[in-house]
Amino acid sequence: QVQLVESGGGSVQSGESLRLSCAGSGYTFSGYCMGWFRQTAGKEREGVISVASDGRRTVAESAQGRFTISLDPAKTTLYLEMNNLRPEDTAMYYCAAGCATWSDMVAGTEHMGYKNWGQGTQVNVSS
Repeated sequence: QVQLVESGGGSVQSGESLRLSCAGSGYTFSGYCMGWFRQTAGKEREGVISVASDGRRTVAESAQGRFTISLDPAKTTLYLEMNNLRPEDTAMYYCAAGCATWSDMVAGTEHMGYKNWGQGTQVNVSS
């Protein structure tokens, strides 16, 4: 059974950096169909950085120039490096992996096109 576990969140001040980790249990990241998302109370989950099935990378405008995504050499851990953090980056951050199939969609086990999600790690940025 695939399990994704995020860590590395915390409380920082504006301008500081954090590195979030997403450890895959029973899962090896392929380098595509993976990404980081975030959500604040009352708002929809939004993409931060994601890599589609064809390798195209989508970076949120707010993250450009500040956030990067990477994998460890064993491809078992996905990272999100966040620099120059701002108060508006405060959110629960989630990692996702594995492009959903039609069966996943029919079964209702996918979300935003991904079949595997972590439980999230909270990031708080104060001014």
